[in-house]
Amino acid sequence: MTSGSETDRLALATPEDQHTAADWEKATAAVLRKAGRLSESDADADVWNKLTRTTLDGIAVAPIGTSAATADLPATGVPGAAPFTRGRLAEKPEIGWDVRAHFSGLAAKDVNEAALLDLENGVNSLWLHVGGVLAPAELGTALKGVFLDLAPVTLDAPEDPIAAATAFVALLGELDVTPAEGTNLGADPIGAQVRGEGAISLDVVDAVAELAKQAGTLGVVVDGSAIHDQGASDAQELGYSLAVGVTYLRRLVAAGFSLEEALGLIEFRYAATAEQFPTIAKFRAARRLWARVAELSGAEAAAGGQRQHAVTSRPMMAKYDPYVNMLRTTVAAFAAGVGGAEAITVLPFDAPLGQPSVLGRRNARNTSALLISESHIAKVVDPAGGSYAVEKLTDDLAQAGWAEFTRIEEAGGIAAALEDGSLLGRVEAVVEAREAEIARRKRPLTGVSEFPNLAEVLPERPANPDADEVRRYGASFEALRDEPATGTVFLATLGPVAAHTARATFASNLFAAGGIGVDVAGATDGVDALVAAYAGQPVVCLAGADKTYAEWGAAAAEALRAAGARHIILAGKPGEKTVEPSLVDDACSVGVDALTFLTTTRAHLAGEGADA
Repeated sequence: MTSGSETDRLALATPEDQHTAADWEKATAAVLRKAGRLSESDADADVWNKLTRTTLDGIAVAPIGTSAATADLPATGVPGAAPFTRGRLAEKPEIGWDVRAHFSGLAAKDVNEAALLDLENGVNSLWLHVGGVLAPAELGTALKGVFLDLAPVTLDAPEDPIAAATAFVALLGELDVTPAEGTNLGADPIGAQVRGEGAISLDVVDAVAELAKQAGTLGVVVDGSAIHDQGASDAQELGYSLAVGVTYLRRLVAAGFSLEEALGLIEFRYAATAEQFPTIAKFRAARRLWARVAELSGAEAAAGGQRQHAVTSRPMMAKYDPYVNMLRTTVAAFAAGVGGAEAITVLPFDAPLGQPSVLGRRNARNTSALLISESHIAKVVDPAGGSYAVEKLTDDLAQAGWAEFTRIEEAGGIAAALEDGSLLGRVEAVVEAREAEIARRKRPLTGVSEFPNLAEVLPERPANPDADEVRRYGASFEALRDEPATGTVFLATLGPVAAHTARATFASNLFAAGGIGVDVAGATDGVDALVAAYAGQPVVCLAGADKTYAEWGAAAAEALRAAGARHIILAGKPGEKTVEPSLVDDACSVGVDALTFLTTTRAHLAGEGADA
């Protein structure tokens, strides 16, 4: 939005289409007043406060971007030049971005079969978990037939990264192959500790970096998704990645590498979520921050470009209604691509269930193919650049990420911050805040906390013994679904279908999110009809319109109590205009703490409630 004089100068709209900020505020205020979110006494300008949301990092995100919000922001430069906010490369590669497939928990022959299939059908590079099921000595079998001079390979070997790197470099020698650009031996000992693989041993960085130098590959990965998988916010992931990257830089320089050599050995991995604009901003902010680290370290400006690999977020995925994961990962991949990630891994929709199926892998690789070849997302470098909203969010995230990095450094560095628990303590605070929003369904999870299918039969997948432990956002709801409730709730629908359907649907979906089924009374015309449909269920939920509640809701509650109901719930808010609070034991409406409500309801169904 611009001022009138700016709009006149730019001539981007005809006179009748030119509007001021006050015009927008007036029109928006009218909508909010109609919806009851703004009173007549509130000023039109109050719409900004009403519609501004706050992220888990405390960043205020306005409903629309304005030129005023970006007036004082630092210059973002141009693609391919410091501070690299707009991209490490000046132009998009011909392939758009590197489509990278992930393989974990598979035997060598199975890895080989799946990898060749993926490479033949659109994947550009491979990301292999080595150790566990796939031993380092089996890399030759796993990569048989793979053109290692064309397809980059990134290793992920938290148990023994030196053995994996040594075996891979030996394989390159046996085949007399120059590895493809972007190949990475993948040392990340700090990430391994965060994932619970043991204590930090920075000796790994020295040894693997030497092997990488000999082989002409990258050697180190800074995996920000390791802390993301523990529940960290975007700014915490950024701060963590800077702290880990700085630690590796210091180690490499101390081992004799020049600063520019050390910078050239590192690739960063970040999680991409279905929160589209924060993800776009995170990848842009990460490049800016790393360029600042390089600058303060005394490196040449050109050496500060950050290589970025995006992986769709594991915590955002769900095992229930897993097909929704395809929607989540599509948005995440889109955002990562727009944000400038050079390589993107879309995790298969069925990964939370175990080892992905052939269909899951196909859909995962085709997600990138559709975005690149049909949606043409990769045709433009930094397509979000210049957007007031994105530029403002990028700057805010960069500031918050640098503040987190500073806290870690003040604690003595990443090793000290992990040892004293200060970093993970801050992550835990974010987890609690997110969980509170999920519990109240302010952060809806489709198929889990919203619109669950209680009758669904989950597809069966073999277990993945090497899968990383993650804190899935819907884990608390999934835990309830894992153990179906004892018995069902009698949904006492008051009045005709048109009168009770809204609250009956709300209540049914809420109960289903906790693994609780309902028996619906159907259309009723009075207390006698309602009681006649009642079959003795210990928990009853009244569902009707306010008018019906006022007319015979109290009588219905008393009659059902007399007929044997031990725990009565009201769909809606108790009060003078509905049903007196003393006549019901609980209530459910928009904003209720769903997890507490569902846990309490399940206890009463099992006969464990206070009034059982």
